[in-house]
Amino acid sequence: MKNIKIASAQFENRSGDKAYNLSVIEQLSKDAAAQGAEAIAFHECSITGYTFARPLSKAQMLDLAEFIPDGPSVQRLTELAKKYNIAILAGLFEKDENDNLFKAYVCVDHSGLVAKHRKLHPFINPHLTAGNEYTVFELYGWKCGILICYDNNIIENVRATTLLGAQVIFMPHVTMCTPSTRPGAGFVDAELWKDKQANQEVLRAEFDGLKGREWLMKWLPARAYDNAIYAVFANPIGMDDDQLKNGCSMILDPFGGLMAECRSLENEFVIAELNPEALTMAGGSRYIQARRPELYKDIIAADHESNQQVSWLKKN
Repeated sequence: MKNIKIASAQFENRSGDKAYNLSVIEQLSKDAAAQGAEAIAFHECSITGYTFARPLSKAQMLDLAEFIPDGPSVQRLTELAKKYNIAILAGLFEKDENDNLFKAYVCVDHSGLVAKHRKLHPFINPHLTAGNEYTVFELYGWKCGILICYDNNIIENVRATTLLGAQVIFMPHVTMCTPSTRPGAGFVDAELWKDKQANQEVLRAEFDGLKGREWLMKWLPARAYDNAIYAVFANPIGMDDDQLKNGCSMILDPFGGLMAECRSLENEFVIAELNPEALTMAGGSRYIQARRPELYKDIIAADHESNQQVSWLKKN
């Protein structure tokens, strides 16, 4: 298995403006390919926009969503992948023939659709249906997986995708800079973005603190380290509807180490070269081999009520 060069991008999308968003995806894909990247990953709903979908009716969502792979956006991504000789991963809302709606993320190359993942834990709009399958596929000889945003917060999803063979997991997000019960969380003042150059020091401090990057780095490296996988994290920069996002798209190695990260306040990408040797050198590879699933398979597979009962029985 050969080394592979992967790019992770950040950009400021426009809500509902697929033509504009695809134009940015094209420019960044073209530039990344020129620098040797074989694949480039964009954030969750990078084609459609994300946060603005909160109040949309089902009819509005169906107008926004597309069939995959026959819809115009995936067809356009395929054209771009072929034109620039680079695999492209991007997100959008999907609909099926029964008017079910999904949060989808696709990988395309010059030949068309390579993989599609439906978000397992969607919540931005009440009309979305949860996906029920893990996604593992081959890309340039590597086994890759996809988990969208909140999917990655449920650690069983990352481990399951790894056990299915994934060596690289693409983790597209639209996250951070929102209120939460976690310490230090909250919005970043959108007024600062109106003159981001003048306010760049304040913005960087906010984006790097507990509202953004500092919290990400409490858990994201652990997903890579525990599972001995490369993690490709992509997140938007700037305004997503009425919320300011911190970017920080990055690539982590199987040791949990930071390989490359977007650090500007602009549309940009970073590239990292992934080496297969790290997959087996990292501790997580040994931890997976040392598992004893007979000890905990019934606990992990039990529903929440059963888990609570097990806990109560142990205490009493």
